[in-house]
Amino acid sequence: MPGRAAIITISTSKAAGVGRDESGPRLAALAQRLGVEVIGRDLIGDERAQIEARLRHWADVEGCELILTSGGTGLAPTDVTPEATRAVLEREAPGIPQAIREASRPHTAHWMLSRGLAGTRGASLIVNFPGSPASIDQTGAAIADALAHALVLIAGSSSAH
Repeated sequence: MPGRAAIITISTSKAAGVGRDESGPRLAALAQRLGVEVIGRDLIGDERAQIEARLRHWADVEGCELILTSGGTGLAPTDVTPEATRAVLEREAPGIPQAIREASRPHTAHWMLSRGLAGTRGASLIVNFPGSPASIDQTGAAIADALAHALVLIAGSSSAH
């Protein structure tokens, strides 16, 4: 299943140069495990208009089959990734974020506070991950097979169910 991916790390502090982005490389590794080539990475602040613009760019202009985001999915006033994502999605896939939250449950008491979304825009699958690098590894492993299958389905290829 060849394809192209983009990674968007959403963190105002990391975008300002405070600390190192560890989530972006973890998402890139997940995409590569899925056999998808990472063609671009963004590190942006928690600004809804900018998040929406980057999601649209990677989906509409670059035609990425997979767009993975990290960060901005909690309950803080600045956490606006789900709102930005919902604004660009054409169809939601609620089972993906549900599975992400469920995979987080054994690792953190705060698993239920994540508001991440997933869904499609055209032929692109967009998935919001939490900002925690450890969470990306834990949840990515739990949903990798389903993501691969989703990419096949979105591409219109036939696949055994």
